[in-house]
Amino acid sequence: MHPYILALILGVIEGLTEFLPVSSTAHLRIAQSLLGIALDDGYWKMFAIVIQLGAILTLPIYFRERIAKFLRTFPNGERGERTVFNHPLTLVCVAFVCTAAPAFLLTKVIGKHLESLVIMGASLVIGGIIMWVVDALYAKGILAGKTTHVEEMSLGQAIWIGLCQTLSAVFPGTSRSMSTIAAGQLAGMDRSSALEFSFFLSIPTMVVATAYDLFKSLRPHHGEPAAIGNLVMNASHWITLFIGFAVSFVVAYGVVAWFMNWVRKRGFAPFALYRILVGAAVLWVALKG
Repeated sequence: MHPYILALILGVIEGLTEFLPVSSTAHLRIAQSLLGIALDDGYWKMFAIVIQLGAILTLPIYFRERIAKFLRTFPNGERGERTVFNHPLTLVCVAFVCTAAPAFLLTKVIGKHLESLVIMGASLVIGGIIMWVVDALYAKGILAGKTTHVEEMSLGQAIWIGLCQTLSAVFPGTSRSMSTIAAGQLAGMDRSSALEFSFFLSIPTMVVATAYDLFKSLRPHHGEPAAIGNLVMNASHWITLFIGFAVSFVVAYGVVAWFMNWVRKRGFAPFALYRILVGAAVLWVALKG
């Protein structure tokens, strides 16, 4: 298949799945496998990082007015009832630290074997079940969504969400969105505020995670060859990267706008069901092989 077509397909997949609670990592790995792309190929490793950057760029642009207001009102908040310890910007940073520190330590201990299709399939299924149960409890009023705006969040909620997001960093297929949304609902947030905080938390998390992936590819440990450090790029390679980046950005922007409107009116059950079905299919293929 022509590289430009591959770039288009993978850019669409990244843009569609990065911010939906279905795991973009799992979908990209599965798509690359089905399309015959070697997962250890240096160029396509770099391509995956570049198209993720395209998706990341969506968030600060889409939420530019909200972010600007947070910056203007720091540290007292819009209503003057926040402090430097519980302002939304601080809470995002706290949640990020609660994710980054344990995730870094755990990935060092557990290793790369967690990137197997079996682990991804199991994570999709388990995460889907958790999301379905949590959203069902919320719909029935058992989980009360008392926190309706990010500006009303507490320090404890941010810490809890950050720790839960660690699961997505350690187990590919879990999904950052799934873990943060479900954690937020369990912590007393409504669907909309949990989703919005998930988006805000994604900005530092994805930037640092992507930068770390790039660093590992350029500077491997134990004398291993650099995955992307010795690439020779030609015009076709650059065009392929640009197509993937641009498509990922455009699709992700549309997904964020659509998803925010969807969640305000409906729940997460369809995404939970999708996760379970895809995860079961991945497990069946992986175990059968």
